Amino acid sequence: MKKKRTGEGIDEFKGLIENNYYYFDKTKYIEDICDNFKKSILFTRPRRFGKTLNLSTLKYFFDIRKAEENRELFKDLYIEKSEYFKEQGQYPVIFITLKELKSLNWEEMIGDIKVLISRLYSSYKYLIDDLDELTLILFKSYIMKNSDISELKEALVFLIGLLYEKYNKEVVLLIDEYDTPLITANQKGYYKEAIDFFRSFFSSALKTNQYLKIGVLTGIVQVAKENIFSGLNNIITYNILGDKFETFFGLSEEEVENALKYFELEYKLEDVKKWYDGYKFGESEVYNPWSILNYINWKELKAYWVNTSDNALIYDKLNFSNKDIFDDLETLFSGTEIKKNISPYFTFEELNNYGGIWQLMVYSGYLKICENLGDDDYTLKIPNYEIQTFFRKGFIDRYLAGENNFKSLIQSLLEGNIEKFERELQNIFLVNTSFFDMGEEKVYHSFFLGMLIFLRDKYEVTSNKENGKGRYDILLKPLNKINPAYIFEFKIAENEKDLDKKSEEALKQIKDLKYDIGLKELGINKIYRVGVAFKGKEVKIKYEII
Repeated sequence: MKKKRTGEGIDEFKGLIENNYYYFDKTKYIEDICDNFKKSILFTRPRRFGKTLNLSTLKYFFDIRKAEENRELFKDLYIEKSEYFKEQGQYPVIFITLKELKSLNWEEMIGDIKVLISRLYSSYKYLIDDLDELTLILFKSYIMKNSDISELKEALVFLIGLLYEKYNKEVVLLIDEYDTPLITANQKGYYKEAIDFFRSFFSSALKTNQYLKIGVLTGIVQVAKENIFSGLNNIITYNILGDKFETFFGLSEEEVENALKYFELEYKLEDVKKWYDGYKFGESEVYNPWSILNYINWKELKAYWVNTSDNALIYDKLNFSNKDIFDDLETLFSGTEIKKNISPYFTFEELNNYGGIWQLMVYSGYLKICENLGDDDYTLKIPNYEIQTFFRKGFIDRYLAGENNFKSLIQSLLEGNIEKFERELQNIFLVNTSFFDMGEEKVYHSFFLGMLIFLRDKYEVTSNKENGKGRYDILLKPLNKINPAYIFEFKIAENEKDLDKKSEEALKQIKDLKYDIGLKELGINKIYRVGVAFKGKEVKIKYEII
């Protein structure tokens, strides 16, 4: 029998099943969805963790239209043998995704919302024959994109009422990526207008709606209830911190093992774990499904997921980060956990605070929860090698003039060509304008973090640790003792004329304070003492070898 294909990028359940793609059976969770009838549920998970596909599965399960045809889609799946299968094809369904609402300004957003609602209503044209004259006018205005803002706010609740009148059955409402327009609005500067609109848009449809069977929403973050879901007492959130629906999104280890076995790749399990495992939803270890499917298809271990989503918000916050954030990044890049307070609710106002970036990284999938310490305190770390590559490439591209430039810099250092190393470092300073937007103190921290990321497989990279009679700036201690060690001391010159003097001072400090003491005793036969001075975009290096 011909093997199934991997369906990466296909988030429509019917297309996946009918075209014989490999499907991770998540239909058991339909039982839990049914147990939450008359409530509204919000699931928050990182991008590409199966949110849209799972909502599509619910659409084809519940939809009263083409019920018999859709019934065949669930043949041989878990839910077919469940007592809950009686719910299949019993309800009218509205499925809407907001993932494309990424407008540059509020006026453009309103236009895009009108297009979205027009497409939604166009798929229900069959209702027109049953509408009275006044209702028909409003229905057509949605299709023709003539509705005003107050009418747009009521678009979902109006359609729910029409469907209930048509079928005399309560409606299932599925909203995908509910927070995308809010995240975009926060970035582009029209958050107030967006939050005012979508508060009414969601609440009118979900709040004590007698015609609603269940509302299911997905997103990345849970925007604080007082901001978006005010007055909605019946909404239940299942986020990455909770202990329910843990593997509804993402893949369990058993699912990954079965898939690798099916595609005859099970001998790679340990490598796959290193690259794509490490997420923790509730108490369950979870794999990234997008990366697993791409790995199975291409049979190459590399970063797939980190190249799929917009990381601009994280980069923007790093641009304005302080020394404490860089210190925490240093800890993370060294493979160690950090402790942070992670709220189950998320406000975009928090992004302006010190802790906001950690909230964003956790909910976006760039950091994993390790341990719950109580009172919303958690230990965090980088989940897997794929995310390490994001930090490596993303951080170096952003702050150190790109991976190729930095790789050339590091290669010069490892070859002992310090003169070329100086030229390469000067070049990075000259071409990377954002380097100095951070302030001169962060230049040093960025440089150190780049080394930490790039050399962790060859060197133990440490910063600001006591040795000899003081604290060195950076020490590169080789894991293989046949390689040399490097000690760096950095100085900031008051003007360019002082660069030579300051680099000499830095070198002298390494010698006088004996920062290299004990390295020879470890069996390291070659040590580079490197004094670096910079002012603005000019750099000067003095060094010696012992």
